[in-house]
Amino acid sequence: MLQVIKQLTMEQLADERQKLRQAHKTLVVTNGCFDLLHAGHVYSLELAAQQGDVLWVGINSDKSVQALKGTKRPIYPQAQRLYLVGALQCVQGVFLFEGSTCTSELQLIQPDVYVKSGGYTLETLNPDERRVLEAAHTRIVFLPPLPGLSTTHTIQAIREE
Repeated sequence: MLQVIKQLTMEQLADERQKLRQAHKTLVVTNGCFDLLHAGHVYSLELAAQQGDVLWVGINSDKSVQALKGTKRPIYPQAQRLYLVGALQCVQGVFLFEGSTCTSELQLIQPDVYVKSGGYTLETLNPDERRVLEAAHTRIVFLPPLPGLSTTHTIQAIREE
């Protein structure tokens, strides 16, 4: 079984966040399915990490991915996705969330910076997440997607072979 060294539980999120505040470290958070890790993901995570001192990544649970993407997804189960994203040097912590959004986790940790990529805008960001982030005075950063680098595009290319 894969051991995800950088995984944080809900209890650890609060404790570790407090330690970061005491150390005056800027916490950056992003989240997503990371269903089939590709260069676009890594590029976005590296850019996200540049927005502060510490990058934590929320990963949708398998059940959450199925609800969002359909019954044939995720490609990789949550344990593998946590392991892959957590193995990246630019990522200091990963956490799993069960819902279609990570609103409660964002409310708990109140990041200094929240990063979304893939074509999101302030208007298309989940309104509950946006409300929580704005209440915490979190800076919201949107990264443009890299053309042709998406999980959906990769899956389509594989199916065409």
